[in-house]
Amino acid sequence: MENKPRKRGRKPKKIPATETMDFQFTTNVPQNDNVSLPSIATTTTAATETPSTGASPSPGRGRGRPRKTGKHTEKSEPKSPERRLTRHGEQNGEFYVPAAEIRHNNMMGVVAAAEWESVVKVVPAMDAVVKVFCVHTEPNFSLPWQRKRQYSSSSSGFIIGGRRVLTNAHSVEHHTQVKLKKRGSDTKYLATVLAIGTECDIALLTVNDDEFWEGVTPVEFGDLPALQDAVTVVGYPIGGDTISVTSGVVSRIEILSYAHGSTELLGLQIDAAINSGNSGGPAFNEKGKCVGIAFQSLKHEDVENIGYVIPTPVIAHFICDYEKHGAYTGFPVLGVEWQKMENPDLRMSMGMGPDMKGVRIRRIEPTAPESHVLRPSDVILSFDGVKIANDGTIPFRHGERISFSYLVSQKYTGDKAVVKVLRNSEILEFNIKLATHKRLIPAHIKGKPPSYYIIAGFVFTAVSVPYLRSEYGKDYEFDAPVKLLDKHLHAMAQSVDEQVVVVSQVLVADINIGYEEIVNTQVLAFNGQPVKNLKNLADMVESCDDEFLKFDLEYQQIVVLHTKNANAATLDILATHCIPSAMSHDLKT
Repeated sequence: MENKPRKRGRKPKKIPATETMDFQFTTNVPQNDNVSLPSIATTTTAATETPSTGASPSPGRGRGRPRKTGKHTEKSEPKSPERRLTRHGEQNGEFYVPAAEIRHNNMMGVVAAAEWESVVKVVPAMDAVVKVFCVHTEPNFSLPWQRKRQYSSSSSGFIIGGRRVLTNAHSVEHHTQVKLKKRGSDTKYLATVLAIGTECDIALLTVNDDEFWEGVTPVEFGDLPALQDAVTVVGYPIGGDTISVTSGVVSRIEILSYAHGSTELLGLQIDAAINSGNSGGPAFNEKGKCVGIAFQSLKHEDVENIGYVIPTPVIAHFICDYEKHGAYTGFPVLGVEWQKMENPDLRMSMGMGPDMKGVRIRRIEPTAPESHVLRPSDVILSFDGVKIANDGTIPFRHGERISFSYLVSQKYTGDKAVVKVLRNSEILEFNIKLATHKRLIPAHIKGKPPSYYIIAGFVFTAVSVPYLRSEYGKDYEFDAPVKLLDKHLHAMAQSVDEQVVVVSQVLVADINIGYEEIVNTQVLAFNGQPVKNLKNLADMVESCDDEFLKFDLEYQQIVVLHTKNANAATLDILATHCIPSAMSHDLKT
């Protein structure tokens, strides 16, 4: 039987392939028995790219007569590459074409296999993107013995290998219940939080119900994209209940400030819209592989379409850290503050030769392991064999440089690194152990309830960034007391258990007349003994046998209370304010 080329003007009477505007193609079984359906994974990987310009296919395809655009029935919709792809799939019965049919079609001038690969567009694994529902119950840092009213939020996530789901840490922070819903499903499945990485803003979830994992192919990760590479952000942002797709390009790759964790890690800047609810959703490249997690955006009157994505190196570090240690241990830091060496006179005074480059150590964290070997005014020349420039950068990729802190962040807690320094015109090498950063005023308390201690109406607590935000709002860096801000920005902890303890407020009673206006003032000493942390203060007060309790505060203030009267008044004050205990649970152990 003679095979004639199929005309472009009329479609065969077959079950058509359905298409959606979110780039997911759902195909039905064709009537042709010679055409076999691929698996879900094959559907996403067998396809290749369509030209992203939207231009019509080149005439070299040998498809017969030119397309007649004047009589097309779908005039209201543009002729995008995706729509041409669907028509092509309908004419061939399915996207997958057996090798025998390809050879036959080549002889008939229908399509060449090489050109087919340049036409088909890769489709992201949309079914692996889930909607995350979370009920949050945040602690009340201003009234630490109680919690705030619970509230609900929704965000995005996606399924990865090992029956796990990735989302943002801030999406499930202070969670009491987490549920996941798959695309096209009406069922919400209870999820368990396995790990939360506050610094990198990533959380790992799982679902015990086997039904949740049926029919879903996990998302695969791709390499770090290059500048101007196309990205597609998928998620469930505000503005609707169904899945949403926005596209853009990678516009910048550098060390970014992670707002949730108050850290600086590698990040991608893209021009695709990232709105509330997009958090935790994947960013796909043109090959359908995940290159990052959407997590924050820049909102300012002078900027437009600036979104940020957590790249795959940070994601891989988080997952490997969890698999290696059974829990999230964090990203290590070098524990030093450094100064650029761009001034030639400065380099000459430090004994650096004309070919030497590096950065000068200003201060070293007393709690950092390297504080025993490194010294102020040492010049760091290299880290693990990678030379550091005078501005603190290292070669990253072709035509790109990045801060050398990227090398440190790629390590794991407890790993060792070789640091070469210049000290007194002598080059030294040290094998140092890396650890996480110990802040005097921590940026977060890792989901734990705040600690407190109450005596005679005086509420003592330890200062943290969430506490400052609770007391002074989002603009706490402008409104908080200067001395607390100075400790937050510049002070270093002298020991791993050191805290800044303050009188948060005074619950007014007869015992504390005249002290009512003391608010957020640091406690320096108790009965002549320095206060190291909140537990240390509580232990000293509880075991005090002196007649008076004397607290030395900042600004040369003192508070003196009669010991016996203070203990008796505490019980009445707790009952009046319905406070269950004079101290938090962690201080009792």
